[in-house]
Amino acid sequence: MIENSQPQTKEELLSLITREWDLLLSLVAKLDEKQMSTRDAGGWTPKDNLAHLAEWMKMLLGYHLDRRPSHEVLGVTADVTADWDFDVINKVLLARNQSRSSEDVLGELKSLYARVMDRLEIMPFEDLLKPRRADDPQSPPLLPSVIGDTYEHFAEHREMIEKALKG
Repeated sequence: MIENSQPQTKEELLSLITREWDLLLSLVAKLDEKQMSTRDAGGWTPKDNLAHLAEWMKMLLGYHLDRRPSHEVLGVTADVTADWDFDVINKVLLARNQSRSSEDVLGELKSLYARVMDRLEIMPFEDLLKPRRADDPQSPPLLPSVIGDTYEHFAEHREMIEKALKG
């Protein structure tokens, strides 16, 4: 499990992201296609978990970092993201990724990860500590969103996959 302390430097942030990414990919590399398509008690497959991670990395890039409307980033109608009901959002995202192959999902996930890491590499760490909206100094900083959509999320879904595999 991930420690709850917030990274204090960009190097520490990138290290945490890389560590959890490597653990996730190491687990996924051990799975065959049947295992990638086996549902857990909640009805999700490892492929579903990976597609979910990809969708939320899109949100990190498009919504949090580029400040585009959330529904536009995810390619859904505005009502899906209007209330930030994660159950509603995740249900829509899960349904639209069901017919994709594991190879396709994993390829997209790796591509998005590379884009996120490239973006974070060039971004000053101080920018992640500033309020998300310049016009609202009370708005939360970007760093918690980066953490939540990267290493914490990778660890959460890796643990879900591991638990399902243990049966």
